[in-house]
Amino acid sequence: MIIDVKEGIRIGDGLPFVLLAGPCVVESEAVVMETAGRLQEIARKLEIPFIFKSSFKKANRTSLQSFTGLEPLAALEILRKVKNTFHVPIVTDIHTEQDAPMAADYADILQIPAFLSRQTDLLIAAGKTGKIVNIKKGQFLAPEDMNHAAQKVASTGNNNIMLTERGTFFGYHNLVVDMRSLLVMRESGYPVVMDATHAVQIPSQGGFSGGQPKYIKPLAAAAIAVGVDALFLEIHPNPIKALSDAGSQLPLDDAEAILSLMKDIDTRVKRG
Repeated sequence: MIIDVKEGIRIGDGLPFVLLAGPCVVESEAVVMETAGRLQEIARKLEIPFIFKSSFKKANRTSLQSFTGLEPLAALEILRKVKNTFHVPIVTDIHTEQDAPMAADYADILQIPAFLSRQTDLLIAAGKTGKIVNIKKGQFLAPEDMNHAAQKVASTGNNNIMLTERGTFFGYHNLVVDMRSLLVMRESGYPVVMDATHAVQIPSQGGFSGGQPKYIKPLAAAAIAVGVDALFLEIHPNPIKALSDAGSQLPLDDAEAILSLMKDIDTRVKRG
């Protein structure tokens, strides 16, 4: 199956991988615009189709004191500015049924967070918007169970669905990625995405989530070698100062080198 995002950006069926990337959350216009601009330059240079990602709000933070975002409409307007300035599609998370139609006015892809991947009403609301829906696999789900989530969206008549791997719980404070899950989810017929940044998280360490970003590169490379349709990366100009997912975002300065390697692996695999 191939999903047409916009002219020049098609996902699936053995096409070159598409990049979904940006800061975890819209924390300021300055951070978002800087990241979007530099990623667009890198993507054009490497000829990688690019979709900008940032959540307009975060409703699933570990601690009550954690940053959950700007005022929602203000954050969405910043995403609109990215779209209009850099002419790139937008993907953003939704957390409630009410979020779906609101975010659909700004975004091209609505993303279902992993913790909410079994929420029937949310999946149906996303499907009804007619937008592309990217469902992140719950850390508690087997890959074949994602068929049920996809069917909930498809029940609305919307088959523009992508499935994303982001790791599976391994004990209380660790995640592992079973690369077989990428192949299992592909059997659904929908494009498959690898989230190589959330996959390196160390969840809920004393009120916040840590991470091991040194493993982003090998996990991304392994997934690209499997032949995934898209690569999801949270990227920030200065991750240590990020207001969300500071322990697992990729530094913006490292993006070009890693993406150049991913492009090379993807070309070799898909030519073969």
